Amino acid sequence: EIKLIRKACEVTKLTLEMLKKEIKPGVTTKHLDKLAYDFILSKGCKPAFKGLYGFPGTICASVNEEVVHGIPNKDRILKNGDIISIDVGATYHGLVGDSAWTYTVGEVDPKVKKLLETTERALFAGISKMIEGNVLDDVSGAVEDVAKEGGYGIVRQYGGHGVGYNMHEEPFLFNYRVGNKLKLKQGNVIAIEPMLNLGCDDVLVLDDEWTVVTKDKMPSAHFEHTVMAGENEPLILTVDTL
Repeated sequence: EIKLIRKACEVTKLTLEMLKKEIKPGVTTKHLDKLAYDFILSKGCKPAFKGLYGFPGTICASVNEEVVHGIPNKDRILKNGDIISIDVGATYHGLVGDSAWTYTVGEVDPKVKKLLETTERALFAGISKMIEGNVLDDVSGAVEDVAKEGGYGIVRQYGGHGVGYNMHEEPFLFNYRVGNKLKLKQGNVIAIEPMLNLGCDDVLVLDDEWTVVTKDKMPSAHFEHTVMAGENEPLILTVDTL
């Protein structure tokens, strides 16, 4: 199972690396979606998101104040100063890999760049706690501490999750402390995904019933890795290839 999920995670990672090179002003999110679809299939995997709960895309493409679940659209054209969060997953022989990254489009506001840097740092702070014997709240708390240090809003309604034969499995992972004392065991696989906002915590869902945006329309960043808890150190499955 671990070998299969590592393959799914490797293809997920490679998909993001491929898309990163294509992100520039004038590109549509629909074009990025098609590139991801073709690439995942070419690697012998299936797009994990397409059709999941009825979602129409291969990637979630969330721009600026869009937090997560942005639907790829031929009319959504990236421009200089935008940020785009791309969330993507691949399935290999039934096992799922899941990762997300927020990219800059051209030159962005320094405050927004700092938001991205901090959200990425929060991700790795959480990852560092994925060690056998720690509890889930250790991971959540590490993310929260970095977010609070920067003074950023923490998205409360969405968070990380177990990954395996399904995209979303137990346990749910909050990006702030909730008192969860569930102990981590070696081999547990969890997608850790902080979502931090330049403004308030609050988000809402648009009329398309998918796209989540910040209530104050301030930018949001989203970084995610699929991680396996280890005896002495975590294994980032969407980085450490076979």
